[in-house]
Amino acid sequence: MTEITSPKLQRNAIFLVLVASLGYFVDIYDLLIFLIVRKQSLLDIGVKPVDLLTKGINIVNWQMIGLLLGGILWGVLGDKLGRIKVLFGSITLYSLANFANGFVHDPDTYAIIRFIAGVGLAGELGAGVTLVSETLSKEKRGYGTMIVAAVGLFGAAAANIVAKYGWRDAYFVGGGLGILLLLLRIGTYESGMFKNIKETAVSKGNFFMLFTNWSRFKKYLFCILIGAPLWYVVGVLISLQPEFGVALHAKGKLNAGDGILYAYIAIAIGGIAAGLLSQLTRSRKLSMYVFLILSVISVIVYLRADGMTSSEYLWLCAFMGFCVGYWTTFITIAAEQFGTNIRSTVATTVPNFVRGSLVPINLAFLALKGHYGMITSGYIMMAILSTLALFSVSQLKETFGKDLDYLEVD
Repeated sequence: MTEITSPKLQRNAIFLVLVASLGYFVDIYDLLIFLIVRKQSLLDIGVKPVDLLTKGINIVNWQMIGLLLGGILWGVLGDKLGRIKVLFGSITLYSLANFANGFVHDPDTYAIIRFIAGVGLAGELGAGVTLVSETLSKEKRGYGTMIVAAVGLFGAAAANIVAKYGWRDAYFVGGGLGILLLLLRIGTYESGMFKNIKETAVSKGNFFMLFTNWSRFKKYLFCILIGAPLWYVVGVLISLQPEFGVALHAKGKLNAGDGILYAYIAIAIGGIAAGLLSQLTRSRKLSMYVFLILSVISVIVYLRADGMTSSEYLWLCAFMGFCVGYWTTFITIAAEQFGTNIRSTVATTVPNFVRGSLVPINLAFLALKGHYGMITSGYIMMAILSTLALFSVSQLKETFGKDLDYLEVD
């Protein structure tokens, strides 16, 4: 296994964690910018107020479909060609797409370009986490991915601040940040574990290996399910603030952008707490149990906040954000579950399939909403997703301190 045993390797590892952290910062910025500017951007291009919800969800769905397809594409390429090449390709694609988004004038073009941006965004996180996990020692890699996730999630704060100066400018800034990151990536090094298997005859980046073995498939599916509640909280309960505000008889004007800002700052803090808990207890699973249960409690508090003020809304967003801060631990678990020859495929597809799960979650929520209304539907969806997540955690093996220098074979 690759060990950090010299000052040069230590400096390279620190630089890698720094660059991966900044990469995730840009990733989150670009991923969430539409949720923040959804209302204003759609109104500016001529969408009627009555159509904001359906048009907005449609565009989000296309972006998430792009993430799903891109996750497979970049994950496979990461195991076949290397983690670094994926980073360059994905950053270039989503940077160009964000520049293009600044020029849209109709919802159909908007959706197409967000789909392309989604494809590009799919490669950043998985490749970065794979590099960090394979470079740091097994005792310290949890700290590395914790830093990546914690720093990266502040990209939401940057997106909210920049969006206040205009939604088109916010997309231009996102594209510019990607180009700057591309230049910084030039100084990064390829994973030693990948180099060791590069010339071997073992199957690399074979996505279908995840489906040809029942035990491997179950493990893969469970990794996806444990992350779904997080995206439900952000993608539905917080981002659909105008609709939930009305259902909860909120007092004063609520701002979804500020809600996302508070939530993601809290997610970053929660990510540090969850990561530290897993390191101190030497258990990823225990940390996941604690934070999944906390997330259920936070959603109950939110959905019972009838008549909340704008200030109370922001603090509730922060509370929910902290409680779903297990994203750090979740991506670490996914990276630790599989062998080097398909690790990039897994680490890239799993978080993007979780993001893409917002598509069926949105559809299910809208279907439930028609029968039970916003609040009851909110309870039902969180109950289903949390039950599946808790069961999934119970079925996965503990991976803290696991040696990652091994291969997956049929």
